[in-house]
Amino acid sequence: MNAGGIRIVLVGTSHPGNIGAAVRAMKNMALSELVLVNPRHFPHPEALARASGAADMLAAVRVVPTLDRDQYFRVVDVREAASRLVAESNTARAAVVFGPERSGLSNEELESAHALIRIPASPAYASLNLAMAVQLVAYELYRARGVACLPAAPLAAPLASTQEMERLYGHIAAVLEEIDFRDRTQSGTHLMGRIRRLLQRAELDQNEVNILRGILTAVQNRRRTAGGAAR
Repeated sequence: MNAGGIRIVLVGTSHPGNIGAAVRAMKNMALSELVLVNPRHFPHPEALARASGAADMLAAVRVVPTLDRDQYFRVVDVREAASRLVAESNTARAAVVFGPERSGLSNEELESAHALIRIPASPAYASLNLAMAVQLVAYELYRARGVACLPAAPLAAPLASTQEMERLYGHIAAVLEEIDFRDRTQSGTHLMGRIRRLLQRAELDQNEVNILRGILTAVQNRRRTAGGAAR
């Protein structure tokens, strides 16, 4: 069962032992790619000790300073999320992102996801250790790769990349400025965030992004034709 298109991403991990435990959990479930975003301590002897049999994976861990943005806010059960991740990884790379142990992902970091994964737990005590959460998600991914099911319908075009979505958001913001369409809320800062969440829920493919940007360009050209240079 190949999981080459799925990576695990840990953001701001504070306890190096959790990194070692996470790679061990991943190796149990045939996941091989771990990315650390700004870890507090890595490399670290405790990470190596907790890796126990997965030192080769620990040596291949990639460390990056920040999390690429890609946004969203839909909540998906872990089993459904695993099935979707496996299907998506057949045509494009996918990642599961975990936040710091104490605080989880920040609001800004949450904007870097297409969906939020919910792991069912008792409401009386729903807190999970980071490595335990990685283990549960890794198990569901392993299970999803092994469950016999109908193949997913092929996409007409690949999902839009982070860069393509950012260009679309920038284009929308520019057109809104040109037509003087502004956030009417008291703080005046929520409009683009809501537009981002709306479009991210739609999971646009590359063709759909191109269509929307073509419409935006047509609006800009019509304004220039009707009234001279756009403001």
